[in-house]
Amino acid sequence: MNTAKPSPESHALIVEGTDDFHVATHIWRRHADADLSKSISVKNGIDNLLSAIEGEIKMPGRQALGIIVDADGDLSARWEAVAHRLRIENIRVPDAPDPDGTIIEGNPRVGIWLMPDNASAGELEDFIADMIPPNDPVWPLSADYIDCIPTAHKKFAANKETRAKVHAWLAARENPRPMGQAIRARDLEIGGALCRSFVRWLDNLMR
Repeated sequence: MNTAKPSPESHALIVEGTDDFHVATHIWRRHADADLSKSISVKNGIDNLLSAIEGEIKMPGRQALGIIVDADGDLSARWEAVAHRLRIENIRVPDAPDPDGTIIEGNPRVGIWLMPDNASAGELEDFIADMIPPNDPVWPLSADYIDCIPTAHKKFAANKETRAKVHAWLAARENPRPMGQAIRARDLEIGGALCRSFVRWLDNLMR
């Protein structure tokens, strides 16, 4: 296990939004008892993140760059969008993501994680859903609540149902809180197979 505290100049993560920032920060804190927050840059959307890749790759002293994005409905398209920006910088990117998280050795080392699992067309909330404790009694009730809303009154897209269910579950905590804080409060578990895979990817990237 890597318990070092990487510097923001040498090791960096870029993420789409603040939820990604807090989830990664609190997972790492529980895993390594270290603060990763200063190494994470929030780009406020996928377009800004893609545009930032060139500058992040060329940052003086940069040894490792991690890129965390949602697959968001089309895994292949999102992979190709990231891969295209990296290939412009002469980085040899595989044709498809590694299910355990992609790491491309080089100078700098580049890691790519497509939420939730590098294999499906989901998003951060699908990753969080996997962290809900097994046999949690509220999770099926939260799912039922969302499922029972008449279609005409669902104001979210069909592929965002897991997001709605996760936030319904979070609202039922003793102190309703955002996803990252739920990790800190141990309402969410980091010992499941998917989260362990994410931690191994991050550990290998930030070494």
